[in-house]
Amino acid sequence: MLDVAEERAQAAMGRWEARSLGVVRAEAAAEFARAAGDSAPALVDPADPAFVVHPMYLVSLLRPEPGAGPGELRPDGMYRDEVPGTDGLDVRLMAGGQAVRWVGEVRVGDRVEVRRAVTAVDRKRPDLLLITVEKTYAAERGPLIEVTERFIVR
Repeated sequence: MLDVAEERAQAAMGRWEARSLGVVRAEAAAEFARAAGDSAPALVDPADPAFVVHPMYLVSLLRPEPGAGPGELRPDGMYRDEVPGTDGLDVRLMAGGQAVRWVGEVRVGDRVEVRRAVTAVDRKRPDLLLITVEKTYAAERGPLIEVTERFIVR
């Protein structure tokens, strides 16, 4: 199975795909901040005049509301297409690290799109594959967040 995942991921390298994440809503961003353990009114109370969107809110989004549709989840609870090359394969997936760079301010009302591409596929051992994915979250006014994610596939 790992050989198939490697071949698929390599075939996807450099091909950018885009997905709409919808509109940033104040209450959803505040709910995320509360779930993350924040209590600062500027992060958890949309009525606060200083309210801002939690810096990690967008990075946590994988789908627009209402979330997963029928058949979009793997048996382990991850989205089927979250790790390129692994859809439908009986492999184990783990997060392998994430680097985040904020390049713009996320605002309530932003209509956000995420673009992603596989940028590296490395066989670390016969039983371990590392897939690197670059993501850019952007609103109509420009880029907001750039992310490099690594996924371990076993």
